[in-house]
Amino acid sequence: MPEPHDFQRLLDYLKSLPAIDPSIGSGTGTGEGGLWWVKFIIDIHHPMAWRIVQELGHVLNYVSLNERLPTVFMPVSPPPYLNGGPRNFLSWVIESSDATFTPSDCAECLEGRLPRPVDDPEQWKLDED
Repeated sequence: MPEPHDFQRLLDYLKSLPAIDPSIGSGTGTGEGGLWWVKFIIDIHHPMAWRIVQELGHVLNYVSLNERLPTVFMPVSPPPYLNGGPRNFLSWVIESSDATFTPSDCAECLEGRLPRPVDDPEQWKLDED
């Protein structure tokens, strides 16, 4: 099971991404042998929001056929008809499916594959932008 300090590297990294709200939740599953998760909000009106979603989806869900990480990146929401729209109620979750893959390991993978420096919006631009 990840120790609380294992989360800090990943939490700090995610907070440095453009469009990520710094209020990030994290925890471990109960009875799941150390599986972990982080939950956060992406400001969908930020100009880099969908680029962030695209990059995280690529690395965390399907970086390559031979090099898939034991993680899932996905949107989560309470029922929109009871609560409201995505501005206030759409969240994003990274979940681990392998207890030996720590949040710190996840941060290391993201650091190695996302633009650098990660907090510089200019590094996130594509030629098509």
